[in-house]
Amino acid sequence: MKRFETVFRRNWEALIKKYPVLAPCEQDVQIALRNILERVTLGGKVILGGNGGSAADAEHIAGELMKSFKLPRPLSDSLKRTIEQTDPTLGPLLAKNLHAGIPAIVLSSYIALSTAFMNDVDPYMVYAQQLQVLGTSNDVFMGISTSGNARNLRMAAIVAKAKQIYVIGLTGATGGLLAQYCDVCIRVPLTETYEVQELHLPLYHMMCLAIEDMFWGPV
Repeated sequence: MKRFETVFRRNWEALIKKYPVLAPCEQDVQIALRNILERVTLGGKVILGGNGGSAADAEHIAGELMKSFKLPRPLSDSLKRTIEQTDPTLGPLLAKNLHAGIPAIVLSSYIALSTAFMNDVDPYMVYAQQLQVLGTSNDVFMGISTSGNARNLRMAAIVAKAKQIYVIGLTGATGGLLAQYCDVCIRVPLTETYEVQELHLPLYHMMCLAIEDMFWGPV
């Protein structure tokens, strides 16, 4: 608990120094981070969904989570040894260069599945279908929508809630219709699409930095 407070404060204050407009989001960001850390520690993963620029943001977040962002993320000694023993030639190279990470899935990445389901069933249900198959009760679903009104994200959030997946919304000021399905909705205080996206980026960077700090930062 104390370590989380220290890590959160360090990263939050660095963010607010540059983006004071995000100060009202503090409590929701803190709640979201606590739940991400708790569920990842239990073996869960972060599942991300968005449309257009927000889909690109989902990919961006996954990239920051699944490899080193700011801090070194060495593999555990036991995994290094196992990799080295598996192949004496390539094993040492892999053990030296691979990064530890947080498991993350981006729902917009499944092109063949998505287009098949769009054609056969319903385009709006594609993310819900994926969550129904991939999601477990230890996971977190983050739906990114500048308006909060994306129908496909709302449907995905309904399935997530039904499967006891923790739901985080990352939206503009109103939260839109998505907010009612979220365990926590982080609303940046703007409504114009591109301006919301401009604040989403530093906010999720801060969250990824804090997650990395908790797992691989100095104690």
